[in-house]
Amino acid sequence: METLTLDELDRGLLHALHVDGRAPFRRIAEVLGVSDQTVARRYHRLRADDGVRVVGRTSARMLGEVDWLTRVRCVPDAAGAIAEALARRPETSWVSLLSGGGEIICNTRSPARPDREELLLGKLPKTPRVLSVSAHYLLRTFVGGTAAWSGRTSALSAAQVARLRAGAGVGDEPAGATAPAPVASVPAGRPGPVVLDGLDRGLLAALAVDGRTPLAELAYRTGGSEATVRRRLAALTRSGLLHFDVDVQPRLLGFEVEAFCWLTVHPGRLTAVAQAVADHPEVGFAAATTGPTNLAAGLVCRDIEAFYDYLTDRLGGLDGVVTLESAPVVRSVKRAGLLIR
Repeated sequence: METLTLDELDRGLLHALHVDGRAPFRRIAEVLGVSDQTVARRYHRLRADDGVRVVGRTSARMLGEVDWLTRVRCVPDAAGAIAEALARRPETSWVSLLSGGGEIICNTRSPARPDREELLLGKLPKTPRVLSVSAHYLLRTFVGGTAAWSGRTSALSAAQVARLRAGAGVGDEPAGATAPAPVASVPAGRPGPVVLDGLDRGLLAALAVDGRTPLAELAYRTGGSEATVRRRLAALTRSGLLHFDVDVQPRLLGFEVEAFCWLTVHPGRLTAVAQAVADHPEVGFAAATTGPTNLAAGLVCRDIEAFYDYLTDRLGGLDGVVTLESAPVVRSVKRAGLLIR
């Protein structure tokens, strides 16, 4: 990836995309006070080599599914091949190799059914090279998904955010268009699981790769009209089943160290500690989990010294933290559903 130095405009664009991932460049330009062409040029520069991607994500609960955090320990010379095999599976959204090359961590999703253990673990290579596997529910996510990472959402003022939200839609929408009522396949407020039809599945598959795919291309891929696609996208987002996230390579923001940590927190302090951690700009992901530890976090830090300071001063100083385990990420094999080569 080309080494980039982000300026105030770049950071404002990233924040705007988090507020509305499909906002037309015209509307973002109006909020940022620049031309449409400038915003488009900056976006395509950041988008090059997948440095920044807007991706469509779905609600596991509404689909009758469960998100898991899975750890695989294996002999070091097998870790790369196993990680790549996991990355090729559609139920994984991200896969990383941790320090020493003998551990893999990944996020997986499976149906919430009695045979879920077989779905998660039965397809892993049955070989002595896999030493252990553990999988834990993500009980509540505090950073990630619809909960913004504060490291990329501090560039715009409250007034600018309000202006973006006031015009939020599904992209490519005519000025003054009104939001349609939800379609029958995704009723508003339905607790789930939702039954998707072919058009829904086609839209979600395309948006998982590029959340800013134009309406015309979505219509071509799914066989629907642009008007139908616009209505269906509005219904999916209004229902809460679909939301748009911004995946940013940490190096673009000046973070050279990526790491993962697992905390054991006193149960009575878990929510308070998780909320405090969620406000830290070093934390790009945080969730309460089942298992021997109860809080997992993905970290990004400027350098090794900043990583040490964060572990000892900020995390270690939180009231209620009992134990802390950490490991640096040595390679990301899959990010936001995309294999990294």
